[in-house]
Amino acid sequence: MAPSKDFHLSQGDSITINYRGIESVIKESDRPLGLYFVYYDENGDEKEIVEVADYSYTAFTEQDQINRSPEDYDPVPTPEFLYKSNQKLSKLPGEELDLIVPTPVKMIKKEGFLTFNEEFKITYDENTKSEAQFLQDKLSNDIGISLTLSQSDPGPKKITLRIGDVTVAGNTKEAYKLTINPDGISIVGSDQAGVFYGIQSLRAMLPLEAFQNPGQPFTLNYREVSDAPRFGFRSLHLDVGRNFQTKEAILKLLDAMAFYKLNHFLFYVTEDEGWRLEIEGLPELTDVGAVRQHTNSFKNSTLHPAYGSGPFANDPDKYGSGHYSKEDFIEILQYAQKRHITVIPEVNFPGHARAAIKAMEYRYERLMKEGKPEEANEYRLIDPDDTSKYISAQSYKDNVVCVVKEEAYHFYEKVVTEILQMYKEAGVPISKFHMGGDEVPTGAWTGSPLVVDFMKNHPEIENHHALHAYFVKTMTERLSHLDLEWHGWEEVALKKSEGSHYKPNPEFVGKKVVPYIWNNLFDYPDIGYQLANAGYPVVLCNVSNFYFDLAYNKDPKEPGLYWAGFINERDSWTFAPFNMFRTTLNTSSGQGIHVLRTEQRGDEKVDIVKIEPGDQPGLELERLNPEARPNIVGIEAQIWSETIKGQDMLEYYYLPKLIGFAESAWTKERSWENTDDEESRISAQQKEWNVFANLLAQKELPRFHYLNNGYNYRIPPPGAIIEDGFLKANVEYPGLHVYYTIDGSEPNKNSQLFSEPVPLEGKTTIKLKCIDMAGNESRTVEIEN
Repeated sequence: MAPSKDFHLSQGDSITINYRGIESVIKESDRPLGLYFVYYDENGDEKEIVEVADYSYTAFTEQDQINRSPEDYDPVPTPEFLYKSNQKLSKLPGEELDLIVPTPVKMIKKEGFLTFNEEFKITYDENTKSEAQFLQDKLSNDIGISLTLSQSDPGPKKITLRIGDVTVAGNTKEAYKLTINPDGISIVGSDQAGVFYGIQSLRAMLPLEAFQNPGQPFTLNYREVSDAPRFGFRSLHLDVGRNFQTKEAILKLLDAMAFYKLNHFLFYVTEDEGWRLEIEGLPELTDVGAVRQHTNSFKNSTLHPAYGSGPFANDPDKYGSGHYSKEDFIEILQYAQKRHITVIPEVNFPGHARAAIKAMEYRYERLMKEGKPEEANEYRLIDPDDTSKYISAQSYKDNVVCVVKEEAYHFYEKVVTEILQMYKEAGVPISKFHMGGDEVPTGAWTGSPLVVDFMKNHPEIENHHALHAYFVKTMTERLSHLDLEWHGWEEVALKKSEGSHYKPNPEFVGKKVVPYIWNNLFDYPDIGYQLANAGYPVVLCNVSNFYFDLAYNKDPKEPGLYWAGFINERDSWTFAPFNMFRTTLNTSSGQGIHVLRTEQRGDEKVDIVKIEPGDQPGLELERLNPEARPNIVGIEAQIWSETIKGQDMLEYYYLPKLIGFAESAWTKERSWENTDDEESRISAQQKEWNVFANLLAQKELPRFHYLNNGYNYRIPPPGAIIEDGFLKANVEYPGLHVYYTIDGSEPNKNSQLFSEPVPLEGKTTIKLKCIDMAGNESRTVEIEN
C-alpha cells in the first residue's frame, strides 16, 4: 500500500484502514506479520524502513468469525464440544498398553522378565556395526545406560544384532525378528534396515521410567516379535521454501521419522519464495533466491517479503531467508543414511520456480553489464517478450519457466548434476528425484512469442496445456542416462484437455514416472485410483489424512491452514489405502462422506458416495482394481510451511500426527479397513483408536520429552462442561491429567487436579489445561459458570 500524494498524518493522529478479503480468515495465525513502513525523501527516493513490532490483534469470539462460510459444517471445538467427543474414550491400565507403535505383524508375550542394566553388551557381525553404534549411542543418550560393543560374546547379558534369513508375511525386505528371553535380546534382520527397525522396536518397549530415571536398571517382558512393513515407501515431505528450517531442525525431524520406521524424506528445497540449496557454479540461487527482503517492485530481480519474513534480508528472528550449504546437505544425507532414510530432493519445475527465475534474472543483468551476453543467457529461464496473463495458486504472475527454451533444460540439468555430485561426495546412492511439476496456472505460455513459433513447428502439441507434458517428456528423456525414477505431483501423469479436464496420460506409464496424489477431496477425488488402474506406480498423499500443516481443529488459537479442512492425529491413523473413500470421512467444509454402495461400470467398479448435508446426487468414484493394488507403492505425509515459524512450531505440527501416520504406513491391514457397513466400521475403529489414544498419553508423547533434548509436541486441551452445578472434565488422550483453577489464575501442576465432578457456587471463570506424565502442557481453556 502506498499513500496518495496529499496524504498527511500528524503525530498522535491515527487512521483506520479497512480491508476486505475474498477468502476466510479464521485463525490467529492468519494475522498479518512482518509489517513495515517505508519513508521517502522529497525526491521520492526511499530513505528509511521502519519495522512495526508493537501491535496487537483482536481475538475471534463470534461464531461467524470462526466459521469459514455459512456452509461450514466443522464444529467449533469449545470445551463443551470436546467434553462430549471425549466421552467415547476410556482409560486403559498400563499392562494393556505394553505395545509397540507402529503395530508389528506379530507379537507374542511370554512369562518372565529380563532385568536390563549396564552389564549388557551389544554384539554385532560385520554387516551390523553401524546399527550397533546407533543403538549404543541412543541407549546412552536416551536412558543413560552405556554399553560396550563386541563382535562376539558368549555371555547371556547381551543384545545380539545380525543379518539372517528372515521372512515375515511374505516380506524379505526391512523385516526383523526380535526376541527377549533369559539369554538376552536378539535382533535378526533380513537386511541392515531390518536390524535397524528391530532396534527401534526395542527402544519403543523401553518403559517411560527408564527415561525418567536414567542409568537405573529396569525390566522388559519376555516376548517374540516378527515384523515387516506394509509399504516399502513410507515418506514425509517438508517444504523449507516458504519458511526456512535450520539443519538442526532437519536432523531432529529425521530422528523422529526413524523412530517410527519411515524410510523416505522428500526434501522440498525450491519454491517460489525460496531456493534453499547451494549449487556449485550458480551462487545467485542462494545469494538472491534464498533471501527475502524489501523491494519496491515485483519486477525487480529479488524476492519480496512473504509469510511474515519482514523487510530485512537474513533477519535472524524471521524465517524468510536461509539455505543449506553443500556441507550442510551432505551432512543431512549421511545422517539420514545411517537411519535408513532415503532423501529425495525436489526441484520444482516448470511452475513454482519464481526464486530460480529471479536469481537467474539477477545473474543475467550482472553479466550483461559486464559485457558477457552469451554467458548471461546461458541459464536464463524466461522469454523476456512473454505477455502471458496468469495467476498462480499463490497469486504469482511470473513463476513459470519457458519450457521451449534450451536454457531451461540446460539449467535443470546443471542443478541435477550438482545435486548428484553432493550425493556422491556424501557416499550416498540416489535413485529417486522429484521434479515437482504441479500447479502450472492456466494462461502460462499463451503470450510467449517463442512458444508461438515452437508450436507452429510442433503441431503434435495440441494446446498450451500440453506443454507441461512436453516438459516432463523432454526432461526425463534428456536425463535418462542417470537411471533415476522421476517423482512428481499428480499433474506429471495427467493430461489436460482444452476444457481444463484432467485424465491419466498414458504416455509415461512404465517410464519411471511416479505421481504423488494429494487430491482426494475436490474435483478429482479418485484420480489416485485412476492412475494406479492405468498402470502408474502411485504414492498416496491424501490431503484429508496426511497434510500436517492443516490445523488440528477450528479453534482460532490452533495454528495452521484449513483450505482442505482440519487434520488431526486420528485422521492420519484412519486410512485404508485400498479403500480410501471409506476412510475419508469429511469434505473440506466438514460435510459427512458416506459410501452408499459399489456398482459395476463396464470393466470398472465405482463407489456411489453421498455427501451430507447436501443436495448433490451420489458421486461415482472409481475404485482401485484388485490387480492394481501393487501400484500403490506407498504413502506420504506433507508439511507445507506457510504458517510455520521456526523449529518449535514445526514439531508441534508433526507430533503427534506423525505417530498416527506411521501406523497407517507400516502396520498390516487393519480389521476395519474393508468393512462395508459404516456403523460396524466406525465401531471397530473407535475401539482400536481408544487403545491408540491411551498409548499417545501414557507412552508415545511423554517419551518425546526426553528424546533429543525434547520435542515440542502438542497436548490437546481438555473438554469441560458445567452440568447441574458441577464442573465435569475429560481428556482426548486417556492418561493425561487435568488441572484447573476457579480464581482466574493460570493452572499448572500445583493447581487443583481434577478427579471427580466439582461443585460450583456463584459466577466464576474456570480455567483448565492438560498436563502429561512428562510435564508438558496443553493450551488453557476457559468455561463460565
